[in-house]
Amino acid sequence: MLTKSMPVFMKAVGESDGLEDGTFEAIVSVFGNVDSYGDRVMKGAFEKTLEEWTASGNPIPVYYSHRMDDPDYNIGLVLDAKELAPGDKQLPEPLMELGGLWVRGQIDQHEEARKARQAYRLMKGRRLTQFSFAYDIVDYAVVKASADDEYVWELRELKLYEVGPTPIGANQETELLSVKSAAHHADRLAAGLKAGRVISAKNESELRTAYESIGRVLDALEPDEDSKASERAPAKTADDPDGAKAAEEPTRMSSARARQLIALESASESI
Repeated sequence: MLTKSMPVFMKAVGESDGLEDGTFEAIVSVFGNVDSYGDRVMKGAFEKTLEEWTASGNPIPVYYSHRMDDPDYNIGLVLDAKELAPGDKQLPEPLMELGGLWVRGQIDQHEEARKARQAYRLMKGRRLTQFSFAYDIVDYAVVKASADDEYVWELRELKLYEVGPTPIGANQETELLSVKSAAHHADRLAAGLKAGRVISAKNESELRTAYESIGRVLDALEPDEDSKASERAPAKTADDPDGAKAAEEPTRMSSARARQLIALESASESI
């Protein structure tokens, strides 16, 4: 499951904007533009998943910052959702030429929903200014986006799991999500290579830097086999020929380092 965040275009929040208390309207995804992940969500990407949600009779949940591990962070539900085509009057002016996924949601307001009510206060005060959604990719294509041989992923069909407000950098799984984003980016590059793309020097440099960083993390997580072997090997003595044999055996490469070298060799062949 992947996530996308964007500066939220909240058309309205609560009674001051002509809505019932606890409700909001927002554009949670924009069509046609290339985002920071190198993806371009296409109009129609949400049509099937919205139909599936409607047929199920279940509402799309609103989670705070993707915190699905704690029911207190299930702070509301989507009352209505639809794709807006370019030029739709419900679109804010900056998105009029693009279109996007519009949602109207309800944030829980009962006394026990402390986290929901606090999130709503932050939304009304424009102190919580980003929305995000969780999804899986059902259909996509790697396409050339410019004359400079830039390739992007066109996301043509998505499976939507939830939407919700999120502060920048405040997710409890920021590190894990960063790793997932890096893997997602690497997958896009791999798909581009298979499609005939020549990888740029910048991307190659970034990949090698990431490879070196991941190698350091793996080495830190897994003790080197050389160290473990030296701890297991008995001391070389005249009375212990087996110990002498063990001491004379060639040391083994750590499994983490072996994985790195294999990965680098494979990447080099691809590049």
